Amino acid sequence: MRFASPWVLLALFLIPLLLLYRQRRTPPLALGFSDLALLPVTSSLRGRFPHLPFALRVVALMLMIIALARPQAGLEKVEEINQGVAIEMVVDRSGSMGAEMEYDGRAMTRLEVVKQVFAEFVTGNRRDLKGRPADLIGLITFARYADTICPLTLAHGALSGFLDTIHLVPKESPENRTAIGDAIALATARLKTAEETLARQAGRAGKEPTAGGGDYRIKSKVIILMTDGQNNTGRHLPEEAAALAKEWGIKIYAIGVGGDEVVKVQTLLGTRMVRTGEGVDREMLSQVAASTGGIFRMADDAEALRGVYQEIDRLEKSEVESVRYIDYKEYFLPFAVAALLLLILETLLSTTLWRRLP
Repeated sequence: MRFASPWVLLALFLIPLLLLYRQRRTPPLALGFSDLALLPVTSSLRGRFPHLPFALRVVALMLMIIALARPQAGLEKVEEINQGVAIEMVVDRSGSMGAEMEYDGRAMTRLEVVKQVFAEFVTGNRRDLKGRPADLIGLITFARYADTICPLTLAHGALSGFLDTIHLVPKESPENRTAIGDAIALATARLKTAEETLARQAGRAGKEPTAGGGDYRIKSKVIILMTDGQNNTGRHLPEEAAALAKEWGIKIYAIGVGGDEVVKVQTLLGTRMVRTGEGVDREMLSQVAASTGGIFRMADDAEALRGVYQEIDRLEKSEVESVRYIDYKEYFLPFAVAALLLLILETLLSTTLWRRLP
């Protein structure tokens, strides 16, 4: 227990002076009798406690002074100050991402596998991926156009809901194109303003800054690009967008998903896998990643994709620093309420049972 304004307690020393002043100002009235038995005196509460209202007033005054001194109780807390990585996940949702891919023994579309393993990367899977709780993570998807699905956030619980909104673009749709350059450019722009985004989120949450001038610091910025195709539309070439990312200190980790696009075809000789497209532009993705200090990897199933994420985990580590502080809770209200109740009681007694006639 401590007091936020202990100097207010000095007012308690004035109470003895108040009592002394009252005693001298009100001399005792007495009338001598040889024997009290001659008087019809009966014992009453007022007779036994003549100064009860005044005593209640003095106690109420003491409680009010204590309340003004603001008694507080402290509880030690540990706050984690994070140095995290700002990560923009950039996911291809063009029609080719509908090709089959293996996920833990099951056949799923490439897009669904990417979504599942991405969720494991963020929250952990209790096996080979530990999760990224200290990272600022955003989500961008692209086909003909790049769109921000989830802004950079530390509230990772919301990401699963955003993942459910990501769907494949139909192959016959005019939107079924692959704007890799535009997607990289958009992710780069989002990461460029990551500090401003974080400050706005903290302002809406009403958080106060802690040690070091803030409760979160961005250690590095990276783009994790996942695609199974080649850049064939958009205003920006991937190399141009990568040059901008390099200028702003942003790394690109490029992942080729599933390799070449293939489909199952029934022939007279049985089922065969036939290549239907040009597949992943390995040379371009490798060049884009290397130019920014990142890496390029291929992943043809969920296990390989997890392996790439494990590598990124090792390369992009977050740091957590524990800061101890005391969180104080105010306890002035009980004292103030008690003082008010005593004053009300003193007023009632002074106007009824302890009423004095002139």
